[in-house]
Amino acid sequence: MGIDLTKKQHIKNSHRTAPKSDNVYLKLLVKLYRFLARRTDSNFNKVILRRLFLSKVNRPPVSLSRIASTLKDEDKKDKIVVVVGTVTNDVRLLGDFPKATIAALKFTAGAKEKILKAGGETITLDQLALRAPTGQNTLLLRGPKNARKEVKSFGFGPHKHKVPKVLSVGRKFEQARGRRRSRGFKV
Repeated sequence: MGIDLTKKQHIKNSHRTAPKSDNVYLKLLVKLYRFLARRTDSNFNKVILRRLFLSKVNRPPVSLSRIASTLKDEDKKDKIVVVVGTVTNDVRLLGDFPKATIAALKFTAGAKEKILKAGGETITLDQLALRAPTGQNTLLLRGPKNARKEVKSFGFGPHKHKVPKVLSVGRKFEQARGRRRSRGFKV
């Protein structure tokens, strides 16, 4: 009698276990948060570690307006905002930005200027590890992952209402199959 071989033998775990980037600062952060994830029973450090491994597409930027709208709640006012990614300025943000402590991988010059002008502070993730080793009193935010232009055409097909990948828009484009009855079908 042989062993009943199933498909389970060679299933590969496709999650990243380290960042693809060669950035030495990112590697140091991974070292730090790998230690914290192992030695503390906090889920926060595990989440930060997993997000440090992500590609740039999966780490979308967070705008100041998103942070400002989140901090409007009374119970969230005094928390440290944590972003594993870039914090960007938003020129549409009218009025004053609330005073806040924000920890992120990177800040754009405009965003940093606006945060400091409001009396807040910008800190790095290693400084955050010293202040909140288990993620106490923090607020973890993410940017809009599907706001990229390319996402509009994912899953393209007839009757899907997706944006086609075209060189240009005009009379000479997108006029063949699927757009005329004489060329197969018309949507």
